[in-house]
Amino acid sequence: MNNIALGRYLPLNSVVDKMDPRAKILIMLLLMIAIFIPAGFWGYLLIFAFIWIALKLSKLTIGFALRSMKPMLFMMVFLLVINVFAIKTGVPLVQWGWFSIYSDAISQTVYIIVRLMLMVIITTILTATTKPLDLTLGIEKLLKPFEVIGVPAHIIAMMISIALRFIPTLIEETQRIMNAQASRGVDLENGTLKEKIMAVLALIVPLFVSAFDRADQLANAMEARGYDPQRERTRYKVLQMTGIDYAGLAAAAAVLAGCIVLALVR
Repeated sequence: MNNIALGRYLPLNSVVDKMDPRAKILIMLLLMIAIFIPAGFWGYLLIFAFIWIALKLSKLTIGFALRSMKPMLFMMVFLLVINVFAIKTGVPLVQWGWFSIYSDAISQTVYIIVRLMLMVIITTILTATTKPLDLTLGIEKLLKPFEVIGVPAHIIAMMISIALRFIPTLIEETQRIMNAQASRGVDLENGTLKEKIMAVLALIVPLFVSAFDRADQLANAMEARGYDPQRERTRYKVLQMTGIDYAGLAAAAAVLAGCIVLALVR
């Protein structure tokens, strides 16, 4: 859990870092839509190409982006196990008595993992190149038109930015608790199923207590500084779209259009 990538801002002074947060959020949304379009291999290759260029412009490495997948490894393995037992169509790849693995189970798992990997890497690029306060401001500005129907734009933006900010903090706290419990003889890897469940419960309870304590401290700090989400707020930084922002949006829109065309011609 060390060196977690997702949710951590890196001040690398890159081209993407200087972009308007609204443009980066919209680019992320366009790519998310493109990911769920069944465009096949060439569609995912197109999205991968866009992400590779974004990583280069962000001065981020492929290794940093892949580290954001570490928290998802357990879910991927769990997904593979479920699909192996649930999907019984396609060509049988492995047969051992009553147990068998079919090609559709593997292909469906790979299909979902690729989608998940793309979404996580895109989110990592956004959080690594955007300051939490800028991200809050960008989300709030994008949600501003919906205030006419009662949507609390500022509150939603603040909640999202705080959640993203505390992802690495909570993961580091989990590692600290695991190390503390390991020094007291708690074994999270070996033992019977019951012992493993009890060990996980011994990890979850202090983690929840720590998370609620951090939330309470943050709320007290915000109140002590006179924070009121209902009041009108002035902004030190005024967002303004530039040519690179429009170029990024155009490129993301082109990727989305390409995926739609590839899906239609399949």
